[in-house]
Amino acid sequence: MAEERIDLRTYIFLDSLQYQMASFMATTSRGYYPVALQACMIVEISPGIEINRFTDIALKATNVTPGIQFVERLFGLLEVHSDSQADARQAGAAILRELGRSEEERMKPRILTSQLIKNISDHHAQLINKIRYGNMVLRGDTLYVLEIEPSGYAYFAANEAEKASHINIINVQGVGRFGRVYIAGEEAEVLVSKEIVESRLKSLAGREPGGQAE
Repeated sequence: MAEERIDLRTYIFLDSLQYQMASFMATTSRGYYPVALQACMIVEISPGIEINRFTDIALKATNVTPGIQFVERLFGLLEVHSDSQADARQAGAAILRELGRSEEERMKPRILTSQLIKNISDHHAQLINKIRYGNMVLRGDTLYVLEIEPSGYAYFAANEAEKASHINIINVQGVGRFGRVYIAGEEAEVLVSKEIVESRLKSLAGREPGGQAE
């Protein structure tokens, strides 16, 4: 039965975790680490406390492993992964059934900030490196910073960036009100990732942020 008070914010399937992305998730995950080339499903809802129930549903529905469960008052996020794409999709489908929602009733990602900083200075790079969990940004790199809503799509964006070209994932923040992605590398490579990531985010179907599913 649908529960109108539960808002489906992020619902996204990652068909193949890239090598950096899988390693990044392992550095921040408090669950069971994913490995490269596994498939994963990411679901974000509001209110956050309900994610506990949907974790239970996903794990009992099929053979998936939880990597991330984030719970706060307003937002809750779950990431599950598997060697099988079918299992990862089935876990998401089980959550949708419980919600009484379709994939198209998720929130559409909205790009809030898209920054490109060329030839980054060494002290600026050091500031970023102090708070990053991924690779390091180096002097002379081009840095791309993406801020999106809902936050869960940050994982999708970073994974697509790594698929698109040879870049370094510096940091990914995929929980909370807004998501942020930092990638860096050679200017030409970063530009390719930027264009492809933003195009793919804009192509995802869903309702506009702030709108409620009927």
